[in-house]
Amino acid sequence: MLEPAEWEFWDTWMRAQRRLARELDRGLQRDCGISKAEFSVLMALTGPMRVGELADALDWEKSRVAHLLTRMENRGLVARTEDGATGRRTGIELTGEGRRTADNAVRAHGATIRRLVLDRLTPEQEAAIRTWSEQLLEQGQNRPATSAPSDGTA
Repeated sequence: MLEPAEWEFWDTWMRAQRRLARELDRGLQRDCGISKAEFSVLMALTGPMRVGELADALDWEKSRVAHLLTRMENRGLVARTEDGATGRRTGIELTGEGRRTADNAVRAHGATIRRLVLDRLTPEQEAAIRTWSEQLLEQGQNRPATSAPSDGTA
């Protein structure tokens, strides 16, 4: 059972995460005209990939990726590739517009991250957050997957 001060800490941490996520998303929308999800796809597509490989790289459901890719294809950011033997549309790759959008987004998103986070941390705070984050990631690798929410509300 958590003590009241621990619940207060947890609530503050959750609210801060949600605010940061909102601000980062707003920055991408304002500066680049894309969502965080679209940014994630643009960053993961380092070359032609199968949709399933992209879903695995993003740790998302394949159906979520497929729906997003359809919207991104309609906007000219990605293009489906065909399997030469079957003619089926099995892969996905960035278009020239997608590459330009990705390059612009990296610069704009990096500037937003710097302004909202990095410029506000002391070296000691940055080191503590890095160490704690690495510990959490290591713990996650050593445990079986669960059905916990991935939106930071757990």
